[in-house]
Amino acid sequence: MTKLLIQNIKISLHESESTAISKAKKIVSQDGLNSNSFAYSIFKKSIDARDKKNILLVYSVLAETYSTIKLKDSSKLKLMTEEEIIPIYGDETINNRPIVVGMGPAGMFCALLLAEHGYNPIIIDRGDNVQDRVNAMEQFASHGILDTESNVQFGAGGAGTFSDGKLTTRINDSKCSYILRRFVEFGAPSEILTKAKPHIGTDILRNVVNNILSRIEELGGTVIYRCRMDELRINNNTIEVITTKGNFTTDAIVLAIGHSARDTYRMLINKNFTIEPKPFSVGVRIEHLREDIDKALYGDFAGDPKLGPAEYNLSDTKGTRGVYTFCMCPGGEVVPATSQEYGVCVNGMSFHARDGKNSNCAVNVSVNTSDFGNDPLRGIIFQEDLEKKAYIAGGGDYYAPIQLMGDFMSGKVKNSPSRITPSYGYGNRTTVADLSTVLPDFVTTRLREGFSIFDRKIQGFAANDAVLTAVETRTSAPLRIIRNESMQSISNPHIYPCGEGAGYAGGIMSSAVDGIKVALSIMNKYKPN
Repeated sequence: MTKLLIQNIKISLHESESTAISKAKKIVSQDGLNSNSFAYSIFKKSIDARDKKNILLVYSVLAETYSTIKLKDSSKLKLMTEEEIIPIYGDETINNRPIVVGMGPAGMFCALLLAEHGYNPIIIDRGDNVQDRVNAMEQFASHGILDTESNVQFGAGGAGTFSDGKLTTRINDSKCSYILRRFVEFGAPSEILTKAKPHIGTDILRNVVNNILSRIEELGGTVIYRCRMDELRINNNTIEVITTKGNFTTDAIVLAIGHSARDTYRMLINKNFTIEPKPFSVGVRIEHLREDIDKALYGDFAGDPKLGPAEYNLSDTKGTRGVYTFCMCPGGEVVPATSQEYGVCVNGMSFHARDGKNSNCAVNVSVNTSDFGNDPLRGIIFQEDLEKKAYIAGGGDYYAPIQLMGDFMSGKVKNSPSRITPSYGYGNRTTVADLSTVLPDFVTTRLREGFSIFDRKIQGFAANDAVLTAVETRTSAPLRIIRNESMQSISNPHIYPCGEGAGYAGGIMSSAVDGIKVALSIMNKYKPN
């Protein structure tokens, strides 16, 4: 099968996808090929809204044929290949089942691939299954009852389970298409295969997570919830894993621990693992009315079903440090992301329909390692300190501190939300406060500069009644567990740091890809049972 990609086909909103297919056929013919010998399908679609009076839909079309073809040197067509995961098995015998610590995207996809090739992995997580996590999250959001083991950060699916389920990524890895296909196989909507900015939505993602973990068990793997890893005891050729549900011995352990496993980080640091600090970012969540953002980006076409809720991605790197938007959730809500007592931090979440009243995103400022002392432990402490300050500013009981944009920009605290209702804690668990008491001066300064710059790009972004909720600290891990080219910790070849928590990914897609790479590395060393 030969696959060709025809890119950058633009049509107007009133035209149908068949118009894009017709334009693709014409381009194939112009290349001297028989256009009728191909089967055509939509490969990707995106929106070009730079001109609000003439918003365009931009398509890439896939043309497939069994015929042998030769492209011209000047061809506008691109040959396509799909990534297939083909393991190369090693010669060593694995005497003890591999253990994967963490059920986020990295851990799940790593365990899934190992299970599919006969390695019978054990995957553990300190948190609960999906439904129990949902119950714990609702109790926390509604009543401030925090379960430090099962929350937005810990449990089946990891932090991504309570997110927008965005599948966009900056990495350029052919395994991304493989990951998308697997998501669809396990219940994600097929539209993620074609959208330029695909998302699943937390409601559908929960079912996908359940299906992946069930498949791991069907294939001979073991899934254990409420199983926190407390210690690693290193022997000659094995690792003893000390957990709250007993001890396990393994020849290979994958540390897909997520960016919030701070006690695990401390344990590894105390055991002198080679770990380095890395930059991260902190900031706030900003909420606007969804209809305001739609109008600002789409003008008179706002509300057109072909466009859906408007998304944005903004950044400014001209100042002393970067300020940028992150994890934009159209029609979503701000959720409590705390996993430690007496701290407040926030994240964003939306359902597949993205039909909530508000749209929100994180606005973050870069934090360099020099800001916290070039020490991995100090990066953790830096984050924890901000979360404690947010807890105090919110008045305790896990209320989140909020401030209106106009007050934040003028350095005052005098107004409460009216037109825009904050969504944190279902709108009932916020306290108007001075966010400058929570964030360092270098963050508040760059936020104010960034808001002004972003307002020039999106009219109304810095509207006086936009709601800011603090504090956003869990954008990425503050450290990196150093590994070699074989994905093994340089401190011990039986330990495989993996995913976002190990400092090698950022988001669902890159974490899942990293999980695949680690699984392939384990298979490259050991032969299946």
